[in-house]
Amino acid sequence: MIFLTALPLFWIMISASRGGHWGAWMPSSISAFEGTCVSIPCRFDFPDELRPAVVHGVWYFNSPYPKNYPPVVFKSRTQVVHESFQGRSRLLGDLGLRNCTLLLSTLSPELGGKYYFRGDLGGYNQYTFSEHSVLDIINTPNIVVPPEMVAGSEVEVSCMVPDNCPELRPELSWLGHEGLGEPTVLGRLREDEGTWVQVSLLHFVPTREANGHRLGCQAAFPNTTMQFEGYASLDVKYPPVIVEMNSSVEAIEGSHVSLLCGADSNPLPLLTWMRDGTVLREAVAESLSLELEEVTPGEDGVYACLAENAYGQDNRTVELSVMYAPWKPTVNGTVVAVEGETASILCSTQSNPDPILTIFKEKQILATVIYENQLQLELPAVTPEDDGEYWCVAENQYGQRATAFNLSVEFAPMILLESHCAAARDTVQCLCVVKSNPEPSVAFELPSRNVTVNETEREFVYSERSGLLLTSILTLRGQAQAPPRVICTSRNLYGTKSLELPFQGAHRLMWAKIGPVGAVVAFAILIAIVCYITQTRRKKNVTESPSFSVGDNPHVLYSSDFRISGAPDKHESERRLGSERRLLGLRGEPPELDLSYSHSDLGKRPTKDSYTLTEELAEYAEIRVK
Repeated sequence: MIFLTALPLFWIMISASRGGHWGAWMPSSISAFEGTCVSIPCRFDFPDELRPAVVHGVWYFNSPYPKNYPPVVFKSRTQVVHESFQGRSRLLGDLGLRNCTLLLSTLSPELGGKYYFRGDLGGYNQYTFSEHSVLDIINTPNIVVPPEMVAGSEVEVSCMVPDNCPELRPELSWLGHEGLGEPTVLGRLREDEGTWVQVSLLHFVPTREANGHRLGCQAAFPNTTMQFEGYASLDVKYPPVIVEMNSSVEAIEGSHVSLLCGADSNPLPLLTWMRDGTVLREAVAESLSLELEEVTPGEDGVYACLAENAYGQDNRTVELSVMYAPWKPTVNGTVVAVEGETASILCSTQSNPDPILTIFKEKQILATVIYENQLQLELPAVTPEDDGEYWCVAENQYGQRATAFNLSVEFAPMILLESHCAAARDTVQCLCVVKSNPEPSVAFELPSRNVTVNETEREFVYSERSGLLLTSILTLRGQAQAPPRVICTSRNLYGTKSLELPFQGAHRLMWAKIGPVGAVVAFAILIAIVCYITQTRRKKNVTESPSFSVGDNPHVLYSSDFRISGAPDKHESERRLGSERRLLGLRGEPPELDLSYSHSDLGKRPTKDSYTLTEELAEYAEIRVK
């Protein structure tokens, strides 16, 4: 409460001024509402020895020096004033009594400023006093709140308005004070410098909810439409209360977790996140989040948030439960088994909650368990078909993990049925396809030649492995007319397997070799041979007949005399055969094959019962062409 118990220093100084020197006393500042009036109290003095007959005075605006031609507010000698003050200024005091109080009415913002008084005693006895009063034109009441307002402690808030207009008296009322308390009107009070104020007081106990509350005061002037309002926001200090926090949190392993703590306090609190007494993060803020990147089961636990300021503290906790997908399954047990043995495989993992475990191969489920951490797979009497890649899959509602493992079944070689030999023009190729584990060795045997070609002889054998299959190809050139028997033999540490490779397309060999043009030539040769044989038989018959004349015998054509243009002779054929032998790298000397048969040799060549004369002649023609 504002309580004034002593006379203003202003009037004490006036009483003590009697005695003689130039001086003036007025409030250094004074305020009034726009549109109302203001009375500026003023007293002055001069030396007693002057004893003027008449005392005049002048009020200037914003400058004390007449030579600057300041606006004249009031002049007692001529009543001539500046246009801004016409009809607005008059003297309330008696200059003869050294009272220079000035009244200004119908105030407007442009009248705000400094006011100076000049005493005029006649002649040279004029004096402009340096003391002046600053007029402030206002539009809002002044609400005074205590420098610190703490929740729970009673406070006093006052509304003060100037009351320096003798013609208009303000009336005060509070706005938005509901729930705070009932106001008390203190009344009109005098200030230290002789100005007057109207004061209304409001006593209440603030709460945290009142922080930021907009409290208003209204000044109204009876019998007018003038009302002025002012507002102040209450700054209530109170300790922190945590108002926002996660409840229990469940998070998936590897995910991002954000723990949020928000507190209500004034001033802002210091927020601190802690776990097991270790500070994880802190900041002065309304809210603070704790970001956990890629949480692990090791981060499972209780987290605490502490909020504190100068007026108190608060804390709360939250429990983080890390739910995680199954860990990558581990596989223990048999990974290599021999055909016919039993294979046992154990797949295990860890998760929360327990997973569903499944073992499958090539999308076929072999074993499964629900809500278990382990799964055992038993394979009795494994076969080569059990060899391959398996998957152990563990899954729950938070994710899925899988581990691939290989079961290797070892077994003796098996030569597949697609193995065979085939001829194309002058080349014979033999294909041997072997299924085996571990990888076998492959060799090609030519029994008629007493020759064995293994896969290391890259010039004749090409091998390629794909999974459990090994494919070997033997290539023989210049053997198409009489392909040899070929036996494929494969072996590893579990056994040996041999197979004589069947020859495919033998009856089409000749036509594949000679082609369309060669076929025409061969046909011509065939006709010549038929004719030759016919003539020979006739000659034989004539020789045996006593009546047959030697001189009638036709000229005999021998096979050595019959040659196709461009065909190699005997020596050239032998050279070719020698080259083929060197290329094959054959060991030993196979029986020499005479490619230059005469007509007399036909009956001596070994034949099969299945051969017809036409087939024999065709083979002979093919040999001759070559």
